[in-house]
Amino acid sequence: MTRATLGTITLGQTPRPDVMPWFEMQLPTGIDRQHVGVLDGVSEADITARFAPRPREQRFLTRLADGRAIEIDAAAAEAGVQRRILELEDHGCSVITVLCAGVFRGLRARRAWLIQPDRILPSLVSGMVGARRVGVLSPLPVPIDAARRKWSPLQIPPGLATASPYAAGDEAFTAAVLDLKRAGADVLLMDCLGFAVRHRDLARRATSLPVLLALDLVARVTGACLWEDLA
Repeated sequence: MTRATLGTITLGQTPRPDVMPWFEMQLPTGIDRQHVGVLDGVSEADITARFAPRPREQRFLTRLADGRAIEIDAAAAEAGVQRRILELEDHGCSVITVLCAGVFRGLRARRAWLIQPDRILPSLVSGMVGARRVGVLSPLPVPIDAARRKWSPLQIPPGLATASPYAAGDEAFTAAVLDLKRAGADVLLMDCLGFAVRHRDLARRATSLPVLLALDLVARVTGACLWEDLA
């Protein structure tokens, strides 16, 4: 068996020091990896022209290399992710992880093992929580019908709240997770790879509930799909 090579795609720009250390902890020693961003090499003017969110259309939240958070049009982002998938395959990546928990509609890989958080997390979380109610914290408001479709594997419809991992202060973040607890959540899910251990710990202190990090779960799944050269 040959060694897998990991490719990771952020919707914004590389590097992502808030995200990649979690993945590195889960990788076998010596695994080759390539990390790319949809907006890498894209000028400010082109970001505005090509990726600006359209009114009433789905959008994603991401981060630029200088730490700024921006919202980008979901359809444009999806097209950019698809281009990066094909590029990473051409550069030898056999496992590719999309670093966004938002819903994508048509991503595909020709050969690589493609890991999409929006396809993994609902079933994974459902299997973990059983009949408990999940409180889902998203970085942007999610239409009710879209949330129902995404979280249909759960036995009980989830509670929903919104807080940006990049812009929300501790007070706003705490208010959002407390809203989820008051709505009957038994466990919380931080449904964005931008939520990190600081957010998990703050949510635990505020609610005394178990807290699942999308970042942690996706990193673990990615690590499980990689292997070292056994020859």
